[in-house]
Amino acid sequence: MSRTSSQHPNKDHPYHPLPAPDSEPLLSPSSEKVVHLKEDDRTRPGTTPSLEDIEVESQEHKHNISEGSPPSSSSSSSSHGRSARINGYALAGAILASTNSVLLGYDIGVMSGAVLFIKEDLRITSTQVEILVGSLNVCSLIGSLASGKTSDSIGRRYTIILAAATFLIGAVLMGLAPSFPFLLAGRLIAGIGVGYSLMIAPVYVAELSPTLTRGFLTSLPEVFINVGILLGYISNYALSGLPETLNWRLMLGLAAIPAVAVAIGVSAMPESPRWLVMRGRREEAKRVLVRTSESKEEAELRLAEIVKAASFHHASSSPSSSSSSSEWYGQGVWFELIFRPSRPIRRILIAAIGVNFFMQASGNDAVVYYSPEVFRDAGIENRKQQVGVTVIMGLAKTSFVLISALYLDRFGRRPLLLLGSVGMALSLAGLGLGSKYLEYSNGKPVWAIVLCVVAVCSAVSFFSIGLGPITWVYSSEIFPLRFRAQGSSLAISVNRLVSGLVSMTFLSISREITFGGVFFALSGVMVVGTIFFYFFLPETKGKSLEEIEALFEDQVENDNYKLRPS
Repeated sequence: MSRTSSQHPNKDHPYHPLPAPDSEPLLSPSSEKVVHLKEDDRTRPGTTPSLEDIEVESQEHKHNISEGSPPSSSSSSSSHGRSARINGYALAGAILASTNSVLLGYDIGVMSGAVLFIKEDLRITSTQVEILVGSLNVCSLIGSLASGKTSDSIGRRYTIILAAATFLIGAVLMGLAPSFPFLLAGRLIAGIGVGYSLMIAPVYVAELSPTLTRGFLTSLPEVFINVGILLGYISNYALSGLPETLNWRLMLGLAAIPAVAVAIGVSAMPESPRWLVMRGRREEAKRVLVRTSESKEEAELRLAEIVKAASFHHASSSPSSSSSSSEWYGQGVWFELIFRPSRPIRRILIAAIGVNFFMQASGNDAVVYYSPEVFRDAGIENRKQQVGVTVIMGLAKTSFVLISALYLDRFGRRPLLLLGSVGMALSLAGLGLGSKYLEYSNGKPVWAIVLCVVAVCSAVSFFSIGLGPITWVYSSEIFPLRFRAQGSSLAISVNRLVSGLVSMTFLSISREITFGGVFFALSGVMVVGTIFFYFFLPETKGKSLEEIEALFEDQVENDNYKLRPS
């Protein structure tokens, strides 16, 4: 797939926020007019730039960008000499938004152990177990599909509240469930809340974050998912000694606690500045950008870039429309995404849907959900030991997702994604080999059991290095502003659909071809996924959200829409 673009920035010139006022200028004198404000506006503090104040770049700079010529030495030295600092206000907003992701992680982790006791207490079959486990993922498809339009209409912040409230209702119903149908109803409602939270948290964080730390901050939802999984495992281990009529109810009902915390904490969160600009509320957007930027000048230039991108997409979507941006509620986006996408949008859709598909086709969620079953098949018979091994697995997942998040903005998305995918393919192949040996062995040799345990921990660890955090980061940052919420919701809907199908069929397929056969098949899926990532996913490290669209273009489609370092 060709990604050549005359807008494509020089790879040796990392984009970053403006340097401190006393440092050398970011742009060389020859390219000084890439984007600048009118002189009288630049000298007035607190002035918000309008679209008319943003001038087209000089012919010389256009030539430099199109030809890929290197920047001047002053620009280069300023660029490379400045390290990224995490903005405290942006970090606080990202943490609050990502707390929603604990809900999904906790459900995944706690259900793996709770289902052992639910099966005995409610006397349900293995098929009902699959339906119970997979129903949350299938119903999260509804929340994912609805979340894009909802967040465009009521805002990113209130969509986070809606997600937490929906999951809270589901958690209470599951904890009080007297029967299987009642329990299933609670999971269906909780699933809708999970679908909302999976889409909105990465999108909100990506739109709030500065460019240089966006990878780290946008990967926080995956970090919190893994924290939730670990908490679920710990809950299983701590409550497994209680009576079977009580322990699983407490395990599931405790999920209401983070939902309440999110609903309370969201009152302190700012709204997404990009959503505010799309609604014509520039002054509010500027106030948020000032608090998430290193300087007031940087905030003004970030605002100017967002305003220009928003104006371009408004004009391209409805050139004959006279409606103001305050009347925009995401209308027309679904039709354009599905039935009339431009070539760059089609490429973006393929990349976003592809990475979400392979994230769940890897079988990670199913391995986590059914890890006690996998360990029992490997020869670990004691239920307490099965749950204990899952705690070790949870620690491995959480540790490696933290490492990935910390280095995502240094090494980039592609290297970690490819490393994680290759590692998963090898780990799943090793797990398949160990499972097959145990299947045909008369005894249960210790080395084969250890191989299976290590291979499971290795598979989930490599997932946490690559596909786990990078799927959310990539899905939330590659769509243009007008398409971001609804495009992400479409991609994540595929994620949830595949997750539900894999979770609801994992045990049935394993009974037909054994666990070893399933793991060999999943290893093959990851080989295909690695090839897809290599050819279809460009690097987005160090580029602003408004610049990333150019990576998917093969020519400048609108000379008036120019990208610049932010």
